[in-house]
Amino acid sequence: MGDGGAGVKKSSVIIVVLTLLGTGWLVSRTNDAAPPDLAAGAKPGEAMAQVVVPALEGDAAAGAVLFTENCAVCHGANAAGQQGVAPPLVHKVYRNRSHADYSFVLAVQNGVRAHHWGFGNMPKIEGLTQDEVLLIAAYVRALQEANGIE
Repeated sequence: MGDGGAGVKKSSVIIVVLTLLGTGWLVSRTNDAAPPDLAAGAKPGEAMAQVVVPALEGDAAAGAVLFTENCAVCHGANAAGQQGVAPPLVHKVYRNRSHADYSFVLAVQNGVRAHHWGFGNMPKIEGLTQDEVLLIAAYVRALQEANGIE
């Protein structure tokens, strides 16, 4: 048979290795995915995360007031999310290295097409300035840091 058989075996081994590597990547991406929007046995509207609230000052304190007035209706008290309504912002999906502070501004200005969670699209939010949204981001970052999310 000569080299033809060896070439086919080598090609088969390469295909198997690439398939396994691809499967490993997919599994690792699946394990890093956000949890479902409604946990088993949870009631709609219940908090999705337990959030430790640190002492707040400066921008984070101002952002807490704005968050409560504009965001908590969906994202829950202290950004803990609400089962079946909206995700927690105190979650690794929204950590600073994944979502820069300006992504909060863009979300408020333009809305967000659902991509991490199954809640549906977030509508744009009227009445907040870019500076106010950045204060909200400072509050969310303070919560994330207090809860071990960096």
